[in-house]
Amino acid sequence: MEPSREEAEKLFDRCREALAAGEIPSALALLERALKLYDNRSWYSYLGYCMAKERGQVKKGIELCSLSLELEPENADHYLHLAKIHLLSGNKQETLRVLREGMARGENQGLIALLDAIGTRKPPVISFLPRSNPINKLLGLLLERMRLR
Repeated sequence: MEPSREEAEKLFDRCREALAAGEIPSALALLERALKLYDNRSWYSYLGYCMAKERGQVKKGIELCSLSLELEPENADHYLHLAKIHLLSGNKQETLRVLREGMARGENQGLIALLDAIGTRKPPVISFLPRSNPINKLLGLLLERMRLR
C-alpha cells in the first residue's frame, strides 16, 4: 500500500471516531485531509453527512451520498448518512424511505437506532375514522397539548 493511501486511511479511521463522538467539525476536517491524500468514493457519504450537518449543504450532501451508494449499494452506513441528511432537511418521509431501503439490505444498529429515535405514529384517537379525518387530527393535537396522549 502506498504511504499517502495508508495515511489517508488512518485519517479516515480518526474521522469515524470523531463522528461517533459527535465531533462533526473535527470529523469534517480529518475527512477532507484524507480525501486530498487519497480520493475514495466510498468515503463520500461521510463527507456528505458532515457537510450537510456542519455547513448546511444538504443538496451537496445528498449528491455525495448517492455517489457512495452507486459504488457500494450494500453498505448500510451510506443509507444511514443519507437518511440523516434528509432528516436534517426536515423531509421525514424521504428519511423513512431511505431507512427502510437500508434495512432491506441488511440490519445495521445505526439504522435501527435512527428509526427508534424517529418513533412510530400513535393510532388515531377515534379508531373507526381514518387518520386524515379532521376530527381525529384535532382531537390528537388537543390531547397531545394536554399531555394526555
